[in-house]
Amino acid sequence: MPGPIAGLKVIELCHVMAGPTCGLMLADMGADVIKLEKIPGGDDTRRMVPPKIGEETAAFLMMNRNKRGIAVDLKHEDGKRVLWRLLETADVVTENYRRGFMERLGFGYDALRRHNKRLIYCAVSCFGRTGPYADRGGYDLVAQGMSGLMSVTGEADDRPGGGPQKVGVPVTDIMTGMYAAVAVLAALAHREVSGRGDYIDIGMLDVQVAYLANQGMNYLLSGRPPKRAGNAHPNIQPQDVFPCRDGFLALVVGNDAQFVKFCNAVDRQLWADDPRFRRNADRVRNREALKAAVSEVFQQNDLVHWAALLDAAGVPAAPINSVPMVFDDPQVKHRQMLRHLPHPLAGSVPQIVSPMRFANAELKYDRAPPLLGEHTEQILRELGLDAEAEVGSA
Repeated sequence: MPGPIAGLKVIELCHVMAGPTCGLMLADMGADVIKLEKIPGGDDTRRMVPPKIGEETAAFLMMNRNKRGIAVDLKHEDGKRVLWRLLETADVVTENYRRGFMERLGFGYDALRRHNKRLIYCAVSCFGRTGPYADRGGYDLVAQGMSGLMSVTGEADDRPGGGPQKVGVPVTDIMTGMYAAVAVLAALAHREVSGRGDYIDIGMLDVQVAYLANQGMNYLLSGRPPKRAGNAHPNIQPQDVFPCRDGFLALVVGNDAQFVKFCNAVDRQLWADDPRFRRNADRVRNREALKAAVSEVFQQNDLVHWAALLDAAGVPAAPINSVPMVFDDPQVKHRQMLRHLPHPLAGSVPQIVSPMRFANAELKYDRAPPLLGEHTEQILRELGLDAEAEVGSA
């Protein structure tokens, strides 16, 4: 079965992570994503530090499967000619250059829409294309810091290791790419009604502010700045990470009825009647006392014991897995989240695939991330251009 957006043509003028995440999602869903890279060097992630397979870096491999690759020099007239031909029949173009760069090359949205009124143009940047910071560059860590995310992430200042922390994966980059993909799909749906394309402006800082979620709303309603609390949830308790005899357990007791089940499961029925813990609001106010009591109980046995017992009682809990343990987990294996794609130089490359599942369409995993310029000749032929033609500087 074809992917849900098979037949769409996307030109990706993006590098590093946020923009390429958008292209990755569209490519997985069946779009023909043509990744146009600069000559020389290509995407900056091609030159990042190990780990590598051959000369292919993990940073590039994780964001660029299912795309075709062409390498041109957009500062060269031949390279510009190739891009114009690509855009004549494109549905979507994504770019994440500094503000004004595409306009100086002659490929700003106003110029492109005169040639292709149905084109969806998606600009991805750290701060968006308007406002006092629009000319600044930035990366995931900058957006995490400026958005307030790091102020609520990490142990409290009065504990060992206290102080602001970034999230362990580049969540702002990835979420920006996801928001961009959602916006592109929405613009495509609207095009079916209006017949016109659109301009999409996605800023990483905007994205991270948008999903400050409960922490942002807590502040807006109370006026009190949220504080770091480690793994504890500010609104629901017990929701935290607790030490067991051989590791750590993540526990989420989502409501008062679940708390009664939890107390019965761990043979601490008196907690359910304790005025400090009877209602969730009580448990939030007395979270430190509750955490100490639960930790004392959990340290009396192993992870597997508590996980099985709580699962049988209908209380959500799970071990804190290492990354190797994740890929050995039976549920992760069953869902086939890890696959291997054939690669022309490395033999095969591992890929952590999309979590999306469709009943009547199939995501595709048939192309490893491209070598620099791997499909240049093929794409030039499709455009009716001489495959031997120059595409810019060598």
